[in-house]
Amino acid sequence: MKFNIGIIKSEKEYNLALQRMEVIFDSKSNSKEGKEAELLALLIEEFEKENYPIEAPDPIEAIKIRMDELQLKQKDLVGVIGTKSIVSEVLNRKRKLTVNMIRVLSDKLKLTAQVLVQDYKLVSR
Repeated sequence: MKFNIGIIKSEKEYNLALQRMEVIFDSKSNSKEGKEAELLALLIEEFEKENYPIEAPDPIEAIKIRMDELQLKQKDLVGVIGTKSIVSEVLNRKRKLTVNMIRVLSDKLKLTAQVLVQDYKLVSR
């Protein structure tokens, strides 16, 4: 089945777009197919944003992900956001992040404050 480039409005059109992208994916960027692939990528991305949104991780999960990326351990946050027990309580969702902790973690871990200020649930003590 032929794929005509345009706004992707259905699952069927999305699947056709993905199939076409497989065919032209490795095309040279300055070729006709390369330009088509660029446009198709934008259309696919937009359809996926609307139909398959990926939620951002909560602040604690974001901290843990970044710590893993930077090869940091829990002990590396001792003295940065508090004592050993405070760090443990925060990372185990028993204590909320404070504004000061958010500022420090944003700087140290290079996470935006927007990620860190999101609400999240604490676990029962």
